[in-house]
Amino acid sequence: MDYERKLTTAWITPQMMVAFALFGTMPFWIEGVGLYQYLGVEVMIWMIFALGFNLLLGYTGLPSFGHGAFLGIGAYTFGLAQFNVWPNLWFCLLAAVVVTGLIGGISALFLSHRRGIYFALMTIAVSQIFFFIAGKWTDVTGGEDGLLNIARLPVELGVVSFSIKDNVALYYLAFALFVGTVILLWRLTNSPYGRILRAIKQNEMRVRFIGYDVRFFKWTVFTLSCAVTGLAGGLFAMAQEGAYINIMSLQWSGIIVLMTLIGGGFVSFWGPVFGVVLYFVARDVLGAYTETWLLWFGLMFVLLVMFKPEGIAGIWRDLVARRRADKRDGEAVSSLAQPEAGR
Repeated sequence: MDYERKLTTAWITPQMMVAFALFGTMPFWIEGVGLYQYLGVEVMIWMIFALGFNLLLGYTGLPSFGHGAFLGIGAYTFGLAQFNVWPNLWFCLLAAVVVTGLIGGISALFLSHRRGIYFALMTIAVSQIFFFIAGKWTDVTGGEDGLLNIARLPVELGVVSFSIKDNVALYYLAFALFVGTVILLWRLTNSPYGRILRAIKQNEMRVRFIGYDVRFFKWTVFTLSCAVTGLAGGLFAMAQEGAYINIMSLQWSGIIVLMTLIGGGFVSFWGPVFGVVLYFVARDVLGAYTETWLLWFGLMFVLLVMFKPEGIAGIWRDLVARRRADKRDGEAVSSLAQPEAGR
């Protein structure tokens, strides 16, 4: 119990160190296992997106089925800031975060008083509004052609500047932002604020009765989730060198839900990370053998929901708990056997 308490109050945990070591070395071994460097960039961007999304679904119990729209808003904002304001990497990423968070906050004003299926349906309606705007406002967004020729801006650190035109360099930029996102979200979710979010997930009415403004907390968490999604959208625009309307569709909104659930976002901070990795590995490994890989991935999802709804993180948690229980039982048997041996 003391160990778990230390984990929730720490800025850096052993799990983080393992994850950072694994992903920090990915460019050195990813091709050795038959994959490619750009896949690492995709995984890193979607992990940031999934961690931000899990603030809503996993921690607060708010099912947003239209979050892909905010990924697209972040991507378009990055491109428009680059073309029309200042082609600076940090400024454009900040613009993507702030504008997406602002639009998410405005949207949350119409969502925060809803719950359950009504909240989910409202998120779909809001996302379709933004999808329609992006498709019809061709002078700004390029319509169905998208916003093209978004550059991978150099990383400027005072007197030093680094190019990220190479996929490995872009990966390490995304990795650095992933590290910052993980640390900040870990502390947030293990703070008193995070405990209130969990309480809202368990029983929204009870939280309201003890004096908390539930609407305010739902508004803030939706806004924060959108801001993190905007960061992923800005990185996505650089990775794709463009912003396209298809990422704002309900298809991608559904996929981020699927990733989070199959990974175990309801029971673990790291659930979305597991889900993203599994999705992209399945896409590239199964996709090499069959065009219907998504069918098999969907069947895997159905089986997990039926027999282990806690997802991959839940399976791992149960294995660890069983191992600890076996160890305790072994130590207990050993302690009982020692007096007998001494007689």
